[in-house]
Formats: sequence, structure tokens, C-alpha cells
Amino acid sequence: MVFLMMIWFSSNVTIGETEDRMMMTGKHTVADIFCVSCGSIVGWRYETAHEKSQKYKEGKSVLERFKISGPDGSNYWVSSHGRHIGGSDADDS
Repeated sequence: MVFLMMIWFSSNVTIGETEDRMMMTGKHTVADIFCVSCGSIVGWRYETAHEKSQKYKEGKSVLERFKISGPDGSNYWVSSHGRHIGGSDADDS
């Protein structure tokens, strides 16, 4: 699952350059969020929504749970009966 959230960025992530990306919900200007430790993309930030119905996303960020490690190094998984569920607009772009 992917959740929109406000993120107060600290020293563990950085924000990349903005780019226009066609997502499932339309065209958005987004910036990838990177882990400073390993350099992996862990999510993205919505900078601009080009469709009026999507304006609520502006300034919010998405962190993909399956790309984030817990404090003990294990991955966080959203599962239902042993199957991974979820996805993201980025997977479809």
C-alpha cells in the first residue's frame, strides 16, 4: 500500500530534481526521494498536480513501504496471507 503523507525531511533522505511524470492519476511534477545511506529511491514528492482534482497531493510525499528498512534492517512488508499487496503510481510510469 502507498500512503500520501507530509514528511518533515531530516538527514536520512534527500530530494532529487523535479520532473514531469505520467502517473495513474494523470500528469504530475514530482521529485524522487532518496535514502542518503544507500542511494535507493524510497518514494517521491508531489510538487505540482496538473489536474484540478489532484491538487490535494501537492506538497505531499509517498514512501513505498517495501523499499524502507526497519531499525533492525528488516524490510517492512504489507501482506495478506503471505502475499505482497500494494503498488504505486511510479510502478506504472
